[in-house]
Amino acid sequence: MVFEVLKKSKSEARLGKLYTPHGVVETPCFMPVGTQGTVKTQTMDDLVENGVNVIVANTYHLYLRPGLDIIEETGGLHRFMGWQKIILTDSGGYQVFSLADLRKIGEDGVTFQSHLDGSYHKFTPESVLRAEEIFGSDIKMVLDHCVAWPVSYEEANFAVENTSRWARQSIECEHSSLLFGIVQGSTYKDLREKSAKEIIELGFDGYAIGGVSIGEPKDLSYEIAEFTASHLPEDKPRYLMGLGEPSDIREYVKMGIDMFDCVLPTRNGRTGTVFTRNGKMVIKNAIYKNDFTPIDPECDCFACRHHSRAYIRHLFNAGEMLGPILTTLHNLHFYMQLMKEIREEM
Repeated sequence: MVFEVLKKSKSEARLGKLYTPHGVVETPCFMPVGTQGTVKTQTMDDLVENGVNVIVANTYHLYLRPGLDIIEETGGLHRFMGWQKIILTDSGGYQVFSLADLRKIGEDGVTFQSHLDGSYHKFTPESVLRAEEIFGSDIKMVLDHCVAWPVSYEEANFAVENTSRWARQSIECEHSSLLFGIVQGSTYKDLREKSAKEIIELGFDGYAIGGVSIGEPKDLSYEIAEFTASHLPEDKPRYLMGLGEPSDIREYVKMGIDMFDCVLPTRNGRTGTVFTRNGKMVIKNAIYKNDFTPIDPECDCFACRHHSRAYIRHLFNAGEMLGPILTTLHNLHFYMQLMKEIREEM
């Protein structure tokens, strides 16, 4: 069994378990982003203490640096990182969108010009799966074609055709562990339905919704995500890629989505913005200069147990590394507690 639905709420929300080679994921879950084999500012012990058991790494970035040969010589990404829990690897499909000026797309794959040294590299469905096999990823994402918003119908359809073609080539490759397909189609519902049908027919272990929240209005993101989720199998995990805000996650869970990842808790933490039960707080602001209370009095993370707002503000203003470390730790704790509460409420 790959995925087990334990309970459904009155909405479409589900409580479940996803079984992987390195452990079980309780869903709904949030997965911190560790693009380059690290969740920025956090040690592996920090992550474990906060209840993290799955992180998201990126095939494109790890392929360029340190390179497949180094990771293979080490014995895989788990050993290279010193992380014994679950790793999901994105395929580089998001970079098709985010590095649009540095890539060329064809029917057989994507050629990237490295943002590091300008060298050229061809990514195909087969080469991406080979890389993820070298990594030893517990959950592998197939190569997909993610487009920007707004986009013409013709370009969105071309991306759907590529995504389906690459998915067929991917699932024919030898692979271990779990393999997820990705649904594209931008904000065109007929293309979303077409993409979902073609990807589901291939029989993946799980299904992701890609190409959402990349510039379109939030209400449209909700509409497209809910529409797409309604076309995905109930007995397989559903993963909404690159989302989001805590309030958004609660809404998407009600749509029957099980898995989330986003850079917000770490990126915001590094710039001094923290999440609390009363909303966001910019800890660097002068109002906290003489505030000796914790970031969030109701939080029991390491930062809130041991340090005050005044101290953490001082760290940021002094340019000390400990400031971003503590705020990121707090934000990750906030997200993990949010998911725990969502699961307990079902």
